[in-house]
Amino acid sequence: MKKVYTKLFYILPVLALLIFYACKPIASKFSSPAGYDLEKPDKFNMPESLLEISGITFYKGQPDTVYSIQDEDGKVFRQKWDIKDQKNVRFAAKGDYEDIAIIKEKIFVLKSNGHIFSFPFAEAVKEEAEQVKHSKGLIPKGEYESLYADEESSKVYILCKSCPVDKKKKTATGYVLNYKAEIDSLIPESTFSIDLEQIKTMNSKLKASLSPSALTKNPKTKEWYILASANKLLLIADENWKVKAVHRLSSSLYNQPEGIAFDKDLNLYISNEGDELTNGNILKFKYTAPGK
Repeated sequence: MKKVYTKLFYILPVLALLIFYACKPIASKFSSPAGYDLEKPDKFNMPESLLEISGITFYKGQPDTVYSIQDEDGKVFRQKWDIKDQKNVRFAAKGDYEDIAIIKEKIFVLKSNGHIFSFPFAEAVKEEAEQVKHSKGLIPKGEYESLYADEESSKVYILCKSCPVDKKKKTATGYVLNYKAEIDSLIPESTFSIDLEQIKTMNSKLKASLSPSALTKNPKTKEWYILASANKLLLIADENWKVKAVHRLSSSLYNQPEGIAFDKDLNLYISNEGDELTNGNILKFKYTAPGK
């Protein structure tokens, strides 16, 4: 009997520890910006026509209709939330189209080579846009996937995915264009740069590299939200492009994150391209005020 008690003396503490750790919640290696839980989305699966969905946006932040593109057809798609049926307007021939923005009653679409297509928002309900403008040479040659347009300032922001200017530097360069509605023209204004070494200061396990796939601005905090599909990262920067946080994204949830946008209620949306096994989708993250 004494031997039995002796064995129990050693076994019980071990069992207690096993039970403790089995019951203890496992800390996630993924984080989220304040107000959002990037691991608990409302998922909207896309139809086959939007398997390769890329950029997404809203008209004046109104969440009733999502406007999107996919990176093969020169079309802008529109859908009601959670309704697969889509309608579209053709604005150009097939090509590699990466992002979309709407300001001043104008739709802008970014092609991967830096060309910008634009046409009146009123033509979004047509089968084919008639007043299409194709702008070239506004920014240097390179590969681009990120476009954001600010309604208040009329400024359009484009961020390099891979550009010669960044080839030997740990930077991501961007360009600011000013949209002059009265002459329907984009005027080059300035440049900006993100120091990618800041990523390592946020997380020493990450590399000082980034291949931006989408760009937007938080309407409340004015922070930049920069998505990187290949890196599976969401980078948060302040108004001056100083990196404030870097959030890793789970590959099981984010197949190929290519688009990002906010609606007027501060809800966050991230679109993912699909593949042979996975539907394209848009993930919605409802905003919750910190402390609630």
